[in-house]
Amino acid sequence: MDNLEFLKPVLALVLWTCVMWFWMYATRIPAMQKARIDMSGSHPDLDLTVLPGPVRAAADNYNHLHEQPVIFYALMFFIALTGGSDPVSAAVAWAYAGLRVVHSFVQVGLGIIPLRFLTFLLGSFCLFFLAGKEALRVFAG
Repeated sequence: MDNLEFLKPVLALVLWTCVMWFWMYATRIPAMQKARIDMSGSHPDLDLTVLPGPVRAAADNYNHLHEQPVIFYALMFFIALTGGSDPVSAAVAWAYAGLRVVHSFVQVGLGIIPLRFLTFLLGSFCLFFLAGKEALRVFAG
């Protein structure tokens, strides 16, 4: 499988992280202004708990996109660089990227915790599958 095609889910998730950055600031800055939060002070002095839940959720989600997806990025580049890219791994990678987008909408839009947990769990299983498949290929092959 062509590595460029294989790595497209990585680019898609990076682009989604950029979308969430804009979403975060498009909601956070007006909410901070409305709450009359003085942004001239230092970070520890800011009380962001006064912001509405969806505004905080957008920032939380942006942060989450810098946590578990880092494993996805490393794994995808490992697979591509060591010759393990194949259609099955690509399909699972697209599923992971898609689930992260769904997770964002659930966390920021719906706020339904069981559904958010389910999307996180399914995405985690995608990572476990990719990591396990690679471990078998590299260590047992």
